[in-house]
Amino acid sequence: MRFAFTEDQLLFRDAVRDALAKEAGPDHLRAAWEAPTAAPFGDRKVWSTLADMGVLGLTVPEAHGGMGMNELDLVLLLEETGRVALPEPIVETVAVAAPLLAAVAPAELQAEWLPRIAAGDAVIAYRSATQPLVLGADAADLLIVDGGDGLVAVPGHALHLERQTSVDGARRLFAATWTPSDAVVLGPGSAAATAFDRGALGSAAQLLGLAQHLLDVTVGYVKQREQFGVPIGSFQAVKHHLADALLQLEFARPVVYRAAYSMAHGLDTRSRDVSMAKCYASDAATFVARQALQCHGAIAYTVEYDLHLWMKRVWALSASWGDAAFHRERVAIDVLGS
Repeated sequence: MRFAFTEDQLLFRDAVRDALAKEAGPDHLRAAWEAPTAAPFGDRKVWSTLADMGVLGLTVPEAHGGMGMNELDLVLLLEETGRVALPEPIVETVAVAAPLLAAVAPAELQAEWLPRIAAGDAVIAYRSATQPLVLGADAADLLIVDGGDGLVAVPGHALHLERQTSVDGARRLFAATWTPSDAVVLGPGSAAATAFDRGALGSAAQLLGLAQHLLDVTVGYVKQREQFGVPIGSFQAVKHHLADALLQLEFARPVVYRAAYSMAHGLDTRSRDVSMAKCYASDAATFVARQALQCHGAIAYTVEYDLHLWMKRVWALSASWGDAAFHRERVAIDVLGS
């Protein structure tokens, strides 16, 4: 068995990394923090770039203008969106909504929304039964809701929104309500379990990218910052902090990739594997963020310095789609029984 990504998957990842480095830097992230009202990513330039590259249509069936690929093709790309702390709701749109619509939505809804996702003309928000606040609802063209007993879709223009406080200002959270007559039934609630697993896997992949960025930035900082006439990176204590951070990240990465494989191949263990991935990724990213804060010292506490933007995304994503404790319990129930 081959335990490696294909050359094409790695080349696609590299291309996405280069594009995001050019167009989704800290200025793009800060703009999302500072946006006063709707459409926090403005003219959707980055969104359009991802659409042109095929990223947004990756999980859309070929019959609807997409690439018809799966989680194993997507996981590396989501990791790259984590590396830049991308504010756009790509997990909700590409990892969750597109395959969900393709699986359970009526044909007319598929024909309306799937081509729009692939073309970059639609942003889809998702509300799970365990996560009542909606990410990016003010910019969403469609909201998919897991009501516990079934899935419904609500057009973005029909939503009544009330913004909520978020530790990460670029993750705009809303309480959303709507008139029941505006909702369209998508399918049975059983499909929501797979949607939740895809969301948890997507956030785990992004946590890997966030942690890698924090580690890279910190390594660069300790090479330049001097005390007593030498770089602080030469101090043994600093080396230990960063070595421990790297170890946590390298242990988490293959667990996330394994979960992507399980989801892509529909294995019976996929929910357990996803929970292990989210748990490992949340713990690793939180640990790396703590070490980054420690190694940077006082400058890390200033809002002018970019580090806090990535740290706050780590804290937010670690709690999203189930925190580490939630997923440990899921693993325990799967292994030991209820």
